[in-house]
Amino acid sequence: MLYLSNRIFVKNDKIKTPILKLISKHAKELIEFFKSTSFSKAVLISIAVTTPIICGIIADQLEIGLALCFGAFWCSPSDVSGNLKHKQIGILFSSLLVVIISFIGGYLNISNYLLFPVLGILTFCIAFISIYGFRASLISFSGLLALVLSFAHRLENLEVYQFALLIGVGGLWYLILSTIWYYFNPKAQTEEALIETFLLTAQLLDTRRQLIGEQPNRDELQVQLLNLQSELTEHHETLREILILSRKSSGKSNYHSRRLLILGQLIEMLETAIANPVNYNKMDVFFANHPQFKTHFQKIILELSHQLKSISKHLNNSKRLPSNKVISDVLIKLETEILIFKDANQLEEYEQYLMLQNFLDYQKKQFEKLKKIKWLLGNPDLTSNDYIKNDKLIRFIKRRDYNPRLILRNLSYRSTIFKHSLRLSVVVMIGYGIGLFFDFQNPYWIILTIIVIMRPSYGLTKERSKDRIIGTVIGAVLATGLVFIISNPYIYGALGVLSIVVAFSMVQKNYKASATFITLSVILIYGILEPNILTVIQFRVFDTLIGATLSYAAMRWLFPAWSFMEIGDHIKDSLKANTAFFKSISNFYQKKGTIPTSLKINRKEAFVEMSNLSAAFQRMAQEPESKQNHIDDIYQLVVINNSLLASLASLSTYTQNNPTSNASEDFERISKKILDNLDLACIQLKTIDFENSATSNAVFKTTPFHFSDNELGNDDFFQTKNERTHKEAHLVREQLYWLFSLSEKLLKLTAKFKIKNYENL
Repeated sequence: MLYLSNRIFVKNDKIKTPILKLISKHAKELIEFFKSTSFSKAVLISIAVTTPIICGIIADQLEIGLALCFGAFWCSPSDVSGNLKHKQIGILFSSLLVVIISFIGGYLNISNYLLFPVLGILTFCIAFISIYGFRASLISFSGLLALVLSFAHRLENLEVYQFALLIGVGGLWYLILSTIWYYFNPKAQTEEALIETFLLTAQLLDTRRQLIGEQPNRDELQVQLLNLQSELTEHHETLREILILSRKSSGKSNYHSRRLLILGQLIEMLETAIANPVNYNKMDVFFANHPQFKTHFQKIILELSHQLKSISKHLNNSKRLPSNKVISDVLIKLETEILIFKDANQLEEYEQYLMLQNFLDYQKKQFEKLKKIKWLLGNPDLTSNDYIKNDKLIRFIKRRDYNPRLILRNLSYRSTIFKHSLRLSVVVMIGYGIGLFFDFQNPYWIILTIIVIMRPSYGLTKERSKDRIIGTVIGAVLATGLVFIISNPYIYGALGVLSIVVAFSMVQKNYKASATFITLSVILIYGILEPNILTVIQFRVFDTLIGATLSYAAMRWLFPAWSFMEIGDHIKDSLKANTAFFKSISNFYQKKGTIPTSLKINRKEAFVEMSNLSAAFQRMAQEPESKQNHIDDIYQLVVINNSLLASLASLSTYTQNNPTSNASEDFERISKKILDNLDLACIQLKTIDFENSATSNAVFKTTPFHFSDNELGNDDFFQTKNERTHKEAHLVREQLYWLFSLSEKLLKLTAKFKIKNYENL
């Protein structure tokens, strides 16, 4: 009986363990959610919005409270991660725009025949502000919200100019709150961005680990790696802006300097991770015959990934950082086995030995970067040599062009923002017309849905339309259930505010859930004012369905901006950035000396442009198949650009971290040929129109080019040169072979298209 009871206990314990793990996992996720800047911003918005209303009710000045509430709410979209000064300027411009729009909207008491063109023109002008970048698009969104809701609110006691000015005061109220909130915890956004960067780097390393050796799902892993690389590059850009501009304004603080140095190590880890220091086809064959080496390399990379995850959890507690012993032990064991392999095979397998050594060296470099990060997290006292000079740092920040001429340059059907603004203005007029014609309770909800859902890209608009509909239906069902259970208006108000907090905190991470809670909050708050709440729910669902349907239909058929129309520019920009990166590496390898800042800037530009190209291709892959012109060829161009970047990262990492010998004549000759090929491919790309061009069987005739005999097989070279020189020669030669091969592929692939004005090339 005791034996049976013990077995039952063990069985029950096994059942409970996964349940407890699941509860523990979700509890940790919930705690992280409450600690996130998304949640704190949602709480801030709720305070900014509800405080004026409560004060207005107490003082019997509800209309003033509502004006302040609207101003704070409309300016909140500009409050995004980044430099404090940029954030403040964004909120100020949002305040100014919503004052102007509210003032104009307040005097739009004109006939519907005149109202429609005015509504369309205003929508176009406000949306067109987005040409000035991401933060400008958020200011534009604030203006559109103000325009839409100017139709919703009718003034009773205030004059229009008074209401508009109070809205401006509401924007300033939010600015003050946001600034106080920032100074209350100035490190929050930096720490969160850094933690996410650690986790993404860990994920990228783990994906890289899975690519070692033959893999049946290699293509899927390569796509996953490309997406992670793109996302990681975006995080690096955000952290650069936060840290560099913050340090510029506050001086050389130890905190910002240490975080900048950590970011530098993480950027170099990305470069080393995507580098191809070896020929992977040869490596696959070797690992198939010697699986123990594959296991050891995978174990090292897996441990690097685990340690990065662990560091992200204990960013401010250096005592809990993981030990280096596990990685050190595996590295020592691997080094020993590689030497045994060399002694057993001697010259016959010397190239494979060099291949293993180069691959091992790159893992050692990753380990060195990891140790440097841990040292920096231990809050060491930095010397003047550790600091990076501000004049060098500021070169890594790309300044936004705010020239008014940009407006004229974008007043063209070739501009995606121009077409988006035009499309949005037409759909807003149609949506408002439908609401008036069918006498909906709140027709402005239709245009509000359109403004929230519609984006310049088809894929995102389609996804948001679907999520908005599903979220609205779920929110409506939940609201209906609550209406039958609860009838207390105070509970409605409390649940409405709580729903707003959850909705705003999830808008970036889970739009479907955000739409659910937005719907719930709107219905509950309206339920306080409107006795027939079921009617409110009904019209809310209808308005959302109409707005989402109009948004999707417009993206599909009205002034469409398919990705193949602009992806050629992204391919060309990525190729140009890779070419500039290669020129910097080649110059540094030939001249030696101190690593020039220009090399690191060109590296950054190459990664950023590759990220932009990857995002553009992702958008294209989400569009209808009939609009995916030449997608297979374009995918090949994307892959070649990424392979170029991986090969360049290998050369860059090696030349920056190792003493190198004098560049040979072969290096100069081959480098020049590669650069000529890349320049010519870029010229050919300029002439390709992926919208109208067709592929042909044309073959681009290249000039015959021969490499000299492989020195590594020469006995004299083996006996007279040291091993460091052997490793350098092997790596550099392999990369030059690969770069030349890729440049030839580019020429042949671009030659498939019928090129306009070919005789002028």
